[in-house]
Amino acid sequence: QVHLVESGGGSVQVGDSLRLACTASVTSFNTYSMGWFRQAPGKEREYVAVITWSGGGTSYADSVKGRFTISRDNGANTVYLQMNSLKPEDTAVYYCAAARGGSYYRPLIEAFRYDYWGQGTQVTVSS
Repeated sequence: QVHLVESGGGSVQVGDSLRLACTASVTSFNTYSMGWFRQAPGKEREYVAVITWSGGGTSYADSVKGRFTISRDNGANTVYLQMNSLKPEDTAVYYCAAARGGSYYRPLIEAFRYDYWGQGTQVTVSS
């Protein structure tokens, strides 16, 4: 079992930045692919950014490409999502997810491939 805890959400203004963190309680964190997904009110959950277990591959949704950066610190069992130039449409609950294994370079984009999920952290961007 993997327990994921997100932190770093909050309410910000358009153009501001936030950094989300997700810490996993697992001894083999470096064998898990990690991802950030989000769900806005009335919408389905969507993928935001994902990273391979090696850190050698990342992928971003078109809506956040160039503004968000996913990274991981395997020594700290933590994955981060740096969010810059935030927009009102980024408002959502952000979820961290973990999947066993995966490719060294090719990230897992589909939500159904992820085995464990955090409780979510709210991000609200006001204009």
